[in-house]
Amino acid sequence: MKEDNYLSAIDVNLIKNIKHIVLKARANTYQRINKELILTYWEIGKEIVEAEKRNNIDYSTSRQIILKLSKLLTKEIGKGFSRSNLFNMRKFYLEYSSVQSTTGQSEVLLLSSIQLTWTHICELLIIEDKNKRSFYEKETVNAHWSIRELKRQIDSSLYERLLLSQGKSNKEKVYELSKKGQELSKAEDILKSPYVFEFLGIPENKPLLEKDLERKLIRHIEDFLLELGKGFMFVGSQQRVTINNTHYYVDMVFYNKILQCYILIELKTTKLNISDGGQLNTYLNYYKTEVNDDNDNPPIGIILCAEKDEITAEYILGGFENNLFASKYITVLPDKQKLIEEVENVMNISK
Repeated sequence: MKEDNYLSAIDVNLIKNIKHIVLKARANTYQRINKELILTYWEIGKEIVEAEKRNNIDYSTSRQIILKLSKLLTKEIGKGFSRSNLFNMRKFYLEYSSVQSTTGQSEVLLLSSIQLTWTHICELLIIEDKNKRSFYEKETVNAHWSIRELKRQIDSSLYERLLLSQGKSNKEKVYELSKKGQELSKAEDILKSPYVFEFLGIPENKPLLEKDLERKLIRHIEDFLLELGKGFMFVGSQQRVTINNTHYYVDMVFYNKILQCYILIELKTTKLNISDGGQLNTYLNYYKTEVNDDNDNPPIGIILCAEKDEITAEYILGGFENNLFASKYITVLPDKQKLIEEVENVMNISK
């Protein structure tokens, strides 16, 4: 019997160790293949561009040549050389041909050494603004976004929403986002304007009860966590706060492991009201006194409302000792061009 238990323990450890070795080897192999694939596509793009220069080929003629090249390569080599893919290779070389990193490596070598796949890169190449593209590139790596998550963040205009989240935008903020991605060092850094809940499938301007909005967000908690951003962990909904034998309930509570603090979210399907600030501030005081551990930072409160007037919000939220914010949410993807224009307007004002 003892011998059987001993052999069983060996089997468990043996399987665990072998599994770790195999998975590590697979990951390393995938990374090497991915690196070679990206470098190969960059080299192909270089060949196309240099052939155009040698023969003084204009862009219009190049389009016809690439179509013919696609057919010939597909016949000679196989799949992977569609016209659109060859154009992406060409653009890949043009966009990353001479950019140098701080270490002196070309940026294409850095791209091929990290978690970006060719599919990620093709999606990034659509973005013409280099600062914006650099931001999404950094965030994809930092947050380990899948291609679906990357597309969703681009479609929801995350870059513009972060630039507008504090009601102002400037060149320093643009530079920070493009070089580092989104960094969380203070309470304001987690805010977005607006929050986008298109994943709930709710038509625009459809009346909705707060409890129904909460129920839908919980049902789509993975999408909601992606929208909230880095470091968020879901604690629970309708978390009880008891003060002098009276029970109150916080709509949703999260913990952010980067900021090391609780995030209390109140959902309002109407416009921001005067009573909303005092209510959430009470909950923040309770968490700070009764729930926080010694190593926790002060909690942060966010009121997510259907409508928010900036001037009114200043009066409602001003003067509180706690970190208390309000932001609008929408249930459809924002008008991207409108957000871009808002950023440009604020940038012009800040000059």
